[in-house]
Amino acid sequence: MPDIEFPTGAGSAPGYLATPASGQGPATIVLQEWWGLEEHIRSVCDRFAANGFFALAPDLFRGETTTQPSEAEQKLMALSMDQAEHDMCGAADYLLSLPGVQGDGVASVGFCLGGGLSVWAAATCPNIAAAVTYYYVMPHGKPDFAKIKGPVLGHFGTADQFVPTDAAQALESEIRDAGVDVTFHYYDGAGHAFFNDLDRLGTYDQAHAQSSWERTIEFLRTALAA
Repeated sequence: MPDIEFPTGAGSAPGYLATPASGQGPATIVLQEWWGLEEHIRSVCDRFAANGFFALAPDLFRGETTTQPSEAEQKLMALSMDQAEHDMCGAADYLLSLPGVQGDGVASVGFCLGGGLSVWAAATCPNIAAAVTYYYVMPHGKPDFAKIKGPVLGHFGTADQFVPTDAAQALESEIRDAGVDVTFHYYDGAGHAFFNDLDRLGTYDQAHAQSSWERTIEFLRTALAA
């Protein structure tokens, strides 16, 4: 049953859980783009499971998805950060409670809106031990980066219309200046959402997606080694 309900500090939340065939391994939460918890994010969870990870994507929009950018932007702006924090921290806590999950903490991985939330989770959720952000977008302010306890890995395209390279570099510097172990990779000619193979923005780049994925898996295996 990959669709689950898990407890949070505010009650419970829905999500999609993928588990490794071995029944044991490290774990990560997976945070959605502004489209909602749709098939791409579910497939990312499945890919993590195929690589030996437990992966839980909290459904931040509570079952609602969209393919329209204007509607997606409305949902993004309407997102309650209080609810999102409860969902993300609750998802991390739930993963650690599962039999077979290895390590003292879990990771957060996110894309676009989820890329911003992944860093937010690292700064606010006690059990997030590492974070990966793909093309960080965070319209609701920013957390205290100094509270991030683990390493941060970032993936950004040099042709991103939403996140210019200078903005990404400034973010990288700000996180590093807060005392965090941070590494951002910049993918030449890649646009926003270059990892999303549904290609809603016409920017999917298979080579850069694969390269970034391999870096992500290697980073998480190292960061979450028990």
